[in-house]
Amino acid sequence: MRKDDLYITVPSFFRCPISLDVMKSPVSLCTGVTYDRASIQRWLDGGNNTCPATMQILQNKDFIPNRTLQRLIEIWSDSVRRRASVESAELAAPTRDEIADAIDRVKVEKEERFDREVLAKILRFARESDDNRGFLAGKDDFVRLLVDLMSQIDFKTTSAAKLLIVQEAVKILSMIQSKISDRRRFSNLVLNNGRDRLTTIVYFYKTGNVELKIDCAGLLEFIAVDSESKVSIAERDGLVVELMKSISRDSDSSLIEATLSCLIAISSPRRVKLNLIREKLIKDLTKLLTDPTTASVSVTEKCLKLLESLASTKEGRSEICGGDGECLKTVVRKLMKVSTAATEHAVTVLWSVSYLFKEEKALEAVTSTNGVTKILLLLQSNCSPAVRRMLTDLLKVFKVNSRSCLSAYDTKTTHIMPF
Repeated sequence: MRKDDLYITVPSFFRCPISLDVMKSPVSLCTGVTYDRASIQRWLDGGNNTCPATMQILQNKDFIPNRTLQRLIEIWSDSVRRRASVESAELAAPTRDEIADAIDRVKVEKEERFDREVLAKILRFARESDDNRGFLAGKDDFVRLLVDLMSQIDFKTTSAAKLLIVQEAVKILSMIQSKISDRRRFSNLVLNNGRDRLTTIVYFYKTGNVELKIDCAGLLEFIAVDSESKVSIAERDGLVVELMKSISRDSDSSLIEATLSCLIAISSPRRVKLNLIREKLIKDLTKLLTDPTTASVSVTEKCLKLLESLASTKEGRSEICGGDGECLKTVVRKLMKVSTAATEHAVTVLWSVSYLFKEEKALEAVTSTNGVTKILLLLQSNCSPAVRRMLTDLLKVFKVNSRSCLSAYDTKTTHIMPF
């Protein structure tokens, strides 16, 4: 049985063998088998003269009320109702006044005496609506308190109870971060306040479940506001390796997306790009793009955006064009097949390796995958001026006269994605 979000296990002998529902009026036949009165009455009224469970012929059709069983069912039903009432009250969305009181209690408690249930209550409140999240984010002293909870934790000696409390704080911060008005100030609070909070976020990303990893990835993305913060995050021991593990084909799809967003956020400094390239990120992105089980529209867009960023370095271009050119061929295949954003990122990658830096292997890969034809088709679409300029530059590299080719190409029978 399921009552809203409360799951109830029903003892099998409380169920009627005919309807399989909990019996309201249990009665026994002469065979000793008990049924709900309404169900067995319908069975007998249908002309049957056997016991449904045993198929024995009934010597008589008298009912004997099973009062002992009925009393047990009543006791059990009362306990279920009480449990449902208690749990519903616990799960009910708290009011703002209740949350304000809870926040006040958290402020006056010493860290070692924090009640995890209070933070869990605040988290439920945050999940209810944007207004609630804005209400919490607007309480600057509360945000600072949550950040302070992540400070000075010794993961070898800190109790499991304390770690669970800090996890709740991380979840709340992740939930309300989009409502924090001064992102840079929040980033400085986490990274540059003389206390190590970043280690806590990284630790929970490494050790937490999927939901906690997603929360941590979101926080890391949010505090990556400038080159200094991005380098600080990316060079934290073991984080990049852990991020790479989370974009494997076997990972949860939501975790893959959150991790890719985090990688995009921290990847703009050159030294971070070189680190990601050394860790074989381009190879992993290619795998994601070629796997139909992971290459959703959002994942494809994020992968191509990362490739666009990495293609701005010589090392990145070398990896993109390396081997048999599979990465670049995959980029060409994504042209006009996913979304406007994906196509624009793909065009920028092609333009960077083929026109801007004229990688020889890039020219071969584009030609072998019918890339020139796709470039011509894209020129006919309603693409942005920036994309149109890059496409024109690419045609120069391939020494193609766009006007003569377009006039000779039968566009009437060709489907072109609108942009």
